[in-house]
Amino acid sequence: MANQPSARTVEIAKQIEKAYETRKPIDFIRHQYSLREDEAYKVQDEWVRRWCGIGRDRIIGYKISMTSPETQAIAGTDEPAYGTLLNSHIVKSGATVHLSALFEPLIEPEIMFILQEDLSPEASAEEILSKSKIAPGIEIPDARYKNWYPNFSLADLICDNTATGLVALSEPVDPPPLEKMADIGMELYKDDKLINRGNSSAVLGNPATAVVWLSKKLAEHERMLEKDMVISSGTFLSPIPATPGIYKALYPGVGRVEIEFVR
Repeated sequence: MANQPSARTVEIAKQIEKAYETRKPIDFIRHQYSLREDEAYKVQDEWVRRWCGIGRDRIIGYKISMTSPETQAIAGTDEPAYGTLLNSHIVKSGATVHLSALFEPLIEPEIMFILQEDLSPEASAEEILSKSKIAPGIEIPDARYKNWYPNFSLADLICDNTATGLVALSEPVDPPPLEKMADIGMELYKDDKLINRGNSSAVLGNPATAVVWLSKKLAEHERMLEKDMVISSGTFLSPIPATPGIYKALYPGVGRVEIEFVR
């Protein structure tokens, strides 16, 4: 079969899968294998195929990682990377999450895109906004590696589905015009105490620009962004560790989202 994964791809995907199932983190993939970016994406695809193949999950969208120069520098790259969002990754605003069910989760306030129509592979930012609603979100990155942040390589990150953990999602609204998408403020609270502020300009200058990148990158892999998909577009802030408490992100003109972590 022309698209059959290599034995090495399957072997690595099985390691990631075992970490998910046993809740035991593993050593970085790079310590055993040297992988190009395209090979790492094949591992991600194989893990997703295996995980969804017995009907326990389904693809619901994508997340965009490393949308700042700082995080790209960690992985030694000059562009973002993407991960595959599954139905089990999505939780509603107000959800309670047990830290014991995760590995080493982080907090990343992000704008989520919910597609109302299919996007063309070369979709412009204007097309994306005309075919989307947006929602306040908090992404919870969580990798299957020991002591993973900020010690990962690009291949490590992509193999492990770019450290996809959970995505807390609030109610969608119509997006503002493109120029205003580049200047959405955000205040992050923990237990009603303001702990940080951010701005959408930190996401490649504009979250819609991140989705433009994603659409083109997926086209290279013969995929497209389709109606009803959820896209986590990139963090407003450098990630912070998730600890017990209630995190709330306020996005003026967009809405609010919150999630509670307990032990």
